[in-house]
Amino acid sequence: MRKSKGKIKKLRELETILAEEKARGRVVVMANGCFDLLHVGHVRYLEAAREHGDLLVVAVNSDASVRRLKGPPRPLVPQDERLELVAALEAVDYVFLFDDFTLDRILLRLKPHIQAKGTDYTEESVPERDTVLSYGGRVVICGDPKDHSSSEMMKRLGP
Repeated sequence: MRKSKGKIKKLRELETILAEEKARGRVVVMANGCFDLLHVGHVRYLEAAREHGDLLVVAVNSDASVRRLKGPPRPLVPQDERLELVAALEAVDYVFLFDDFTLDRILLRLKPHIQAKGTDYTEESVPERDTVLSYGGRVVICGDPKDHSSSEMMKRLGP
């Protein structure tokens, strides 16, 4: 089994793992995204997120949720492949699939210390901000300027 495959978890598995890690005093950071066409902006975002804690957990949107967010023909890369690609990144400790429109429900279950969002957000505009603050967590904005996107890559590739 490839090392990256061991990083892919179910939400219920992560609840146990993260509870144990937090009991050891480790700081948990959560990031999320579609990661449809993995690019340098994704890598920089996840590396910057990891710098804020001891463990980085990444929630990857399911195929159905990517279609809801981005419309057809997205996603271009199937969810299992996107999970594996994100898991293969050195900065990532764990990755899981989620289908919700926002991370609110998941944040309340896992209660990461920090929710990391990319620079296309401000701390005030993060949709789950109130949820994170409700349990004592904090939101950080990280990564490079939003100069890269899967949608932009698709336009360059043409029809």
